[in-house]
Amino acid sequence: MIRCYAPGPGAAHYVTKGPGVLGGGGVGLRVQMHRLLRAGSSDVAAKGVILMDSRVKDVMTKDVVSVRETAGYKDIVAVMRELHISAFPVLDEEDHLVGVVSEADLLLKEVGEGALGGYLISTGRRGERAKAAGFTAAELMSRPAVTIGPDDSVAGAARLMHDRHLKRLPVADDEGRLVGIVSRVDVLSVFDRPDGEIRDDVIKDVILGEFALDPDAIGVTVSSGVVTISGQVESRAVARELIGALRHAEGVVGVRSRLSYPPPDPAEGIVHLRPRPPG
Repeated sequence: MIRCYAPGPGAAHYVTKGPGVLGGGGVGLRVQMHRLLRAGSSDVAAKGVILMDSRVKDVMTKDVVSVRETAGYKDIVAVMRELHISAFPVLDEEDHLVGVVSEADLLLKEVGEGALGGYLISTGRRGERAKAAGFTAAELMSRPAVTIGPDDSVAGAARLMHDRHLKRLPVADDEGRLVGIVSRVDVLSVFDRPDGEIRDDVIKDVILGEFALDPDAIGVTVSSGVVTISGQVESRAVARELIGALRHAEGVVGVRSRLSYPPPDPAEGIVHLRPRPPG
């Protein structure tokens, strides 16, 4: 569900309650509830068991707190303090995701637009001066929001967070509507798989499925997410590719190789040089 906070029409303590809604607190906001349907999600994923090749929808948080574009500065601060949340997705009246408002955006008002003027002009960050003068979420937010889709890979979400230095990513569907949020902790949940499940998937999907190797000839042990693999393969190149595939398997923290392979044919490395003819 999405809990969308918008300015309340009346008293400071006006809060509409519903299933799963935090009550009271005097935040002066109206709560709108939306239930999210996760197409393709399973009971297994919902219970926290992360499957191979996990998608964002398998790890994202569905219970999202968001604000309308019209939410005021003080209202946003009040909800942040009450719910201990550092940023909100911002939605328009049709529930389209239009931006994100964070503590950093709100702090600009504390600094003051006058103090920011010369510095922001010299650094090319003129937009932050406008934020310092803003009063509503629409004026304060960062836009466009950096988002990811529910069917994108967890690995892709991790790369995007790393590249853009983000702590969380709003998850939006094909129509731009908010369906969830994924955090660094959610992404790291792929490493919470039991060692036995990692071993079973490595044997089935990598050793048998991808490389068509005899599982009886390859030893696989997993301890705290670290895979140790042993046995003989046909070449150094196969060993290198196998180790690379294991590193990308879901839940694998590291790989220790005890693989052996025949030495290369010395003749393959010999280059015969012929003297150049005179003249």
